[in-house]
Formats: sequence, structure tokens, C-alpha cells
Amino acid sequence: MDHIVTVQDAVTAFADFMEPTDAELDAIEQEMPLILARVDLLDAQIITLDRTPTELDTRRIRRARRRVLVEGLALVNRTSGTALPGGAA
Repeated sequence: MDHIVTVQDAVTAFADFMEPTDAELDAIEQEMPLILARVDLLDAQIITLDRTPTELDTRRIRRARRRVLVEGLALVNRTSGTALPGGAA
């Protein structure tokens, strides 16, 4: 009887190629205000899932949406001079 074996090396979660690069960590750092703004918006929307939104809920969602737009615009302005990786236009 022939045994079937894999020819690939074992894959571990701690492989060197799986760690984020310094450039990726810097990109995450730059995007963090936008990420946090989106989390706040999601939190405000989740609160209203099981009930009719009150005036306060409506204002909270509106403020969170506005903050997402402001942070997105700020991110675009901060990164407008940087080149995209891979030669993308």
C-alpha cells in the first residue's frame, strides 16, 4: 500500500513572511483615525438595530458619519503625495 504524503512544509502562524512589514504598520498607523471613526459609526448604528432611533441616536449617527467623512478626507490629504505600492496608478 502506498502512503499519500504532502510535499509542502508545515505552515505555522509564526512564519517570517506572515509578519506585517514596517511599511504596512505605518499605513495602519496613518489609517487608525479613520478606522476608529468607522468603529464609532458602527457602534452608533448597532445601538439602533433593535429599537426605533431617538433624536439622540439620530444625532449620534449623523455626527459619526460626519467624522468618518472628515477622517477619510484627512487621510486622503495626508497620503496624496505618496506612491501606491506595486506601481498602481
